[in-house]
Amino acid sequence: MGLLSSLLGIIGFVIGIPLGLLVGFFVFVYPQDTKQVKDPVVRPISELGPKALEELLPEIPLWVKTPDYERVDWLNKFLLDMWPFLDKAICGMIRLNAKPIFAEYIGKYHIKGIEFDKLSLGTLPPTLCGIKVLETNEKELVMEQVIKWAGNPNIVLDLHVSSLKISVQLVDLQVFVTLRTTLRPLVPTIPCFAKIVVSLMEKPHVDFGMKISGGDIMAIPGLYGFVQETIKKQVASLYLWPQTLEIPILDESTVAIKKPVGILHVNVVRAHKLLKKDLLGTSDPYVKLTLTGDKLAAKKTTIKMRNLNPEWNEKFKLVVKDPNSQVLQLQVYDWDKVGAHDRLGMQLVPLKVLKPYENKEFTLDLLKDTNINEVPIKKNRGQIVVDLTFVPFKEDSMKFGGNSRTYSRKESGKDVVSDDEVQEGAGLLSLVIQEAEEVEGEHHNNPYAVLTFRGEKKKTKIMRKTRHPRWNEEFQFMLEEPPLHEKIHIQVFSKRKKFSFFSKESLGYVEINLNDVVHNGRINNKYHLIDSKNGVIQVEIRWTTA
Repeated sequence: MGLLSSLLGIIGFVIGIPLGLLVGFFVFVYPQDTKQVKDPVVRPISELGPKALEELLPEIPLWVKTPDYERVDWLNKFLLDMWPFLDKAICGMIRLNAKPIFAEYIGKYHIKGIEFDKLSLGTLPPTLCGIKVLETNEKELVMEQVIKWAGNPNIVLDLHVSSLKISVQLVDLQVFVTLRTTLRPLVPTIPCFAKIVVSLMEKPHVDFGMKISGGDIMAIPGLYGFVQETIKKQVASLYLWPQTLEIPILDESTVAIKKPVGILHVNVVRAHKLLKKDLLGTSDPYVKLTLTGDKLAAKKTTIKMRNLNPEWNEKFKLVVKDPNSQVLQLQVYDWDKVGAHDRLGMQLVPLKVLKPYENKEFTLDLLKDTNINEVPIKKNRGQIVVDLTFVPFKEDSMKFGGNSRTYSRKESGKDVVSDDEVQEGAGLLSLVIQEAEEVEGEHHNNPYAVLTFRGEKKKTKIMRKTRHPRWNEEFQFMLEEPPLHEKIHIQVFSKRKKFSFFSKESLGYVEINLNDVVHNGRINNKYHLIDSKNGVIQVEIRWTTA
């Protein structure tokens, strides 16, 4: 009987389960399937309330909250694919840079050795939540990035202290930072910027766990909060804006445009026993002065007619950008009414032989040329006497180690006080016409800019068929005193290549007051053009005092 009852119980269990499932389906499930299914209601996200939006999006993306940030999904995908290789490269750099740091502690505090047992940044790369680009008037590219990193690094550092081995492990690292990255200055050399400047826009959030020999020390009451605040304060003191971290990429001295550092005062005194080039046994000499590395037009003395021993005593000022490498070129020519002028001779004076503020007189033998490879021809071409003084600008005077107040020069064998042009008020006014935007003519668009200052006019090159010309041309004015209460007039024109009606038309003008330039030393602004619908011109002006 016991066997029979057990057999019947098994048969009942086997039959009862399928029968119960069948009955349950028809009682509970089948009636629900026969009901009519309603179409889902589709509504724009903008119509949803805050609670509904939080349910759909537990974390609202930065590009939704702040529209000026751009999505960079493609960059995150790139980081994800490259992360295994970046992980190895970064870890290799960390090991290499950490060796000299660890070596400083070996032998101190009974430390016998420090080394990485394991070093990996894990499989999860940082995520860029958004990026925005900021516009400036300078030659730089400014970007702000919001970065989150919830990584799974495996970093184990072994410390050998006396006879003990202590393992320090970093786990569960989380970082949230807002970075500002600046690429400056922009230069025409690959990768087109000289350095990377990085700073934090707010205090970073850093969270991590730390185990020492397997024990979680962050579980100690009060230690976690203390470590968090200490890290924030230390990092903020180093890199929170306006503090920056500069990473050099190119040698800035070789790619950056050199700015003027001083003025070379040249007095062309006289010449002796020049060559006879004219048929009547005389010459009509004059002197051309140029500095190497300078694209400005050469300075010229007056012409002394029929004179082999001319006396000039004419003074010139040349802008110096690098006194260690630039050379003054002196070329004496014989003026001819017809045809090319004959060169009587030339000579070079390296500026590095001059000391700041020290007047020096040179008596130079004229040469045919400066080619050292040719055999010199022993022919007396005469001599030229010049008087040179290099005066650095005030902001660069300490670099050259001199007194920026005054200097004395030697004239006719006597030491006299310097002229007014080299007193504190004299200086250099530099103006760079960079670009214009939305300049449009009625008949053609070939813009160029003309600047007028103290009756002197200078103009840029013509840019063909464009409403956004980029000139980036520099003009310089040597002044005896600061240009207070004066203005520079800049007007943009358009000109056709061939003569025709309406061959030239004005695209707008602007007048810039120079008071701000004198007081601040430099301005770099965009100005709306008068008599132009939407035209804007960008001008950089610098005043440097000698």
